[in-house]
Amino acid sequence: MTLKTGRGASAPPFMVMDVIAAANARQAELPAGMPDIIRMEIGQPGTGAPAGAEAAVIAALQERRPMGYTESLGLRSLRERLARHYAEWYGTTVSPERIAVTMGASGAFPLAFLAAFDPGDRIAMATPFYPPYVNILTALGMEPVLMESGPESRFQPTVAMLEALSPRPDGLIVASPCNPAGTMLHPRELADIARWCHRNGVRLISDEIYHGLNYDAPLATAAALSPSAVVINSFSKYFSMTGWRIGWMVLPEDLLRPVECLAQNFFISAPHIAQVAAEAAMECTDELEANIARYRRSRDLLLAAMPEVGFPRLSAAEGAFYIYADISERSNDSRDFCARMLAEAGIAASPGVDFDRTRGHRYVRFSYCGPEADMAEAIDRLARWR
Repeated sequence: MTLKTGRGASAPPFMVMDVIAAANARQAELPAGMPDIIRMEIGQPGTGAPAGAEAAVIAALQERRPMGYTESLGLRSLRERLARHYAEWYGTTVSPERIAVTMGASGAFPLAFLAAFDPGDRIAMATPFYPPYVNILTALGMEPVLMESGPESRFQPTVAMLEALSPRPDGLIVASPCNPAGTMLHPRELADIARWCHRNGVRLISDEIYHGLNYDAPLATAAALSPSAVVINSFSKYFSMTGWRIGWMVLPEDLLRPVECLAQNFFISAPHIAQVAAEAAMECTDELEANIARYRRSRDLLLAAMPEVGFPRLSAAEGAFYIYADISERSNDSRDFCARMLAEAGIAASPGVDFDRTRGHRYVRFSYCGPEADMAEAIDRLARWR
């Protein structure tokens, strides 16, 4: 007897997770004394949670503070602190009532998509893109609309691209800084897109999880630019708390109660202890800014050195901790290229086909959020490997 499976059973993998598994297996095979695999495949900060966050958790546990369900939208004190964050970083007023604390940004995406869209709705995004956008939308019965972008637009969408779509989409996802290219929508560009979406009834979903990790361009938040936009952010990147699984959304008024009801049914609440840690992390500015300085040094090293070791065409890398490299002069198969680089040079990186299914065969994403010494060693290995 053959049993029916659901739409979600055919979701493709998030390929970077397979690369992680391959790198782990390769590391386990290496004889004792051999150099370790250099991990440039995943966007996970090499630093842990800020010391202040860890101290807050220890104190809460020592006090035997009850850690039960919180309100589905999160601890009131954390939501108030996040509202203050928007005033401090962006000079904009966001009510705590519009903030929802989530199970990481990954938990926010299905809540936002289900609250804002119906099966069959068309949601646009530029390529290359973060793969779970497409995979989650497809699993929910929604249709991704992919707009090809390249270095000429810094791998970001433009109003002209949106105007060219017929029919107009029901939604648009933007990410600034973006994964995989590390490029940004500059403030005027994001403002133009936000106004276009609001004027044309297109729901804007703004992925801002790499905010704080910007080097060349100033930040802008869609929360300050559109009353109908959904903003998604996370404690995983700037705050260096990937495993704590804690994120947040800034919601327009019409989606606040729908998201709250969905969260009640899907997750009940984000972990109480992670919310305690997140609130404390927001006061650890000196430690967090030291992390950013380290990423900047690694970025500057790679942008200067990679063209000399066989990677002459690189993304602008204005933010996040990624460089998107065009490898077309060396290979037309990014999966094979990454497999050989892992086996022969001991460097794990992510093939571009994970981020762009039509042109990604000629791109590789390198992450530089690991130890600085590893980034320098990667250049040496790439020089020998070429």
